[in-house]
Amino acid sequence: MSINDRIEQWKNPPFDAATIAAVNALETQPKEIEDAFYTEIAFGTGGMRGIMGPGTNRINKYTLGKASQGVANYLNKSQTSKTPKIVIAYDCRNNSKEFAQAVADVFTANKIDTYLFSSLRPTPVLSFAVRHLKADAGIVLTASHNPPEYNGYKVYNQYGGQIVPPEDATIMGEINALSFSDIQWNAKKNHFFSIDEAIDEAYTQTIVQESFLTAEERHNTKVVFTALHGTAIMSLPAVFKEAGYKQLSLVEEQSVADGNFPTVKSPNPEEPEAFELALAEAKKQDADIVLGTDPDADRIGIGVKDNHGDWTLLNGNQLMIALTRFVLEQEKDLTNSFIASTVVSTPLMSKLAAAYGIECKLGLTGFKWIGKMIQDNPHENFLCGGEESYGFLFGKNVRDKDAISAALLACDLQAYLKNQGSSIIDYLKDTYCKHGFYHEELISITKKGKQGAEEISTLMHNLRNNPPEHIGGIALACLDDFEQSISTTINGSTSSLNFPKANVLRFTLVDGSTIAIRPSGTEPKIKYYFSVNQQLKTTEDYAQCQKELKEKCAELKKAVAEL
Repeated sequence: MSINDRIEQWKNPPFDAATIAAVNALETQPKEIEDAFYTEIAFGTGGMRGIMGPGTNRINKYTLGKASQGVANYLNKSQTSKTPKIVIAYDCRNNSKEFAQAVADVFTANKIDTYLFSSLRPTPVLSFAVRHLKADAGIVLTASHNPPEYNGYKVYNQYGGQIVPPEDATIMGEINALSFSDIQWNAKKNHFFSIDEAIDEAYTQTIVQESFLTAEERHNTKVVFTALHGTAIMSLPAVFKEAGYKQLSLVEEQSVADGNFPTVKSPNPEEPEAFELALAEAKKQDADIVLGTDPDADRIGIGVKDNHGDWTLLNGNQLMIALTRFVLEQEKDLTNSFIASTVVSTPLMSKLAAAYGIECKLGLTGFKWIGKMIQDNPHENFLCGGEESYGFLFGKNVRDKDAISAALLACDLQAYLKNQGSSIIDYLKDTYCKHGFYHEELISITKKGKQGAEEISTLMHNLRNNPPEHIGGIALACLDDFEQSISTTINGSTSSLNFPKANVLRFTLVDGSTIAIRPSGTEPKIKYYFSVNQQLKTTEDYAQCQKELKEKCAELKKAVAEL
């Protein structure tokens, strides 16, 4: 169907009068209407995510309704012997509550028992609820840390993890086979159930029971927390109260759920600016640690103090390494255990696993692959897993990244080290001395709209078919092409990559540096992941070593920009 055909379709029933009027108004803006209709919004690394508004490439009642009808058809075909059950949650974003109700109406209209949270909830609570209620699927309405104009839709399987192949392709087949007139909107009240406190209490108890420290070990640790206007405010304070953290201070201005995110440019814990108010409060309170979560509370950032009392924000790789080492040290039995990470995250995760005699399983970008690892290896003991984009999971009752349990673990690490007269910064330095100093940086370049998508496609095509022999004067040792599932060394020998196909390229240089490049699956961006490393002999050499690694990384970034 052409763009013009799609536009004309949306100017007639079954689309309502408001949608038709919005499409007519959009026709006066040629570039905007082209972007809204040039394609159909699809599932990426984090589900279906996009700008809200009318159009096939937008998040709206109809694109969400069509997706829900497809999921409903899939569930009804899969569960022929019983009535399927689904759980739905939503975050703080504009329209999320209304979208969630519309989605719930579609599922009840299809005679699926539908459990909807009575108010906003974190994404990890949705994952927990799917497992706790023994549901067949879950839906969460969220656009994570994207800008305010975005919303999204993530689908979870019966195990509480995001859908992965082959299930995702089957569901997409059901969705693509539909027209918008096929959506069933007539809700059936006897299939609708509201849920809230009982799930919250079960989640809180589970998170606390899986932790390592006692309330007595936690009582003297001062914590400052910002929810960045998101859903963590619904769960984190209750978890910390139950765990025994009595000195938790909230950034009140950012504790109110608000999809416009009025106090920050971006509600993203990866952005230092998002922590300005929290760090100011921490200095005022003389706190020990600062926590910040994204709108749906699956990503976490932390700030810690060094030996001079100065605050440092850890990146996702540093947080993952510190928390993973803590888990490995605290677990009493590592037999048949594994940790997990992704191909664009720090190689230090694999080094840690080897040092403790266990496996580090690697997956593609997106926490759904870590959830799949847990699902596919039921006889192995999953300890924890993380990715560079500030996602971490500890515990066995959630199957997606969980900022709430990660926050508790981070504060437990801080409390544990404080009781020993140490700090998280010292802990990281010691880790680097033992296993190598790895430094990672990320560049994200925004390329919006149809033209931006074409530019990203051309760039990936050129790098894939004409890879450089050197980057920054350093020879290429190996190129991993995850779309072709081939790893090619400098001498031309090849081997297979045992991963699902994905549009990712990873360059490994002869000095051990790596550069991974991939289009974002959730935003109109292309992302470059840099990792450099060297030995750190003593903690006294940390500052100089860090300076040298940053300079090396800067040289590689400059070289990549010229490719």
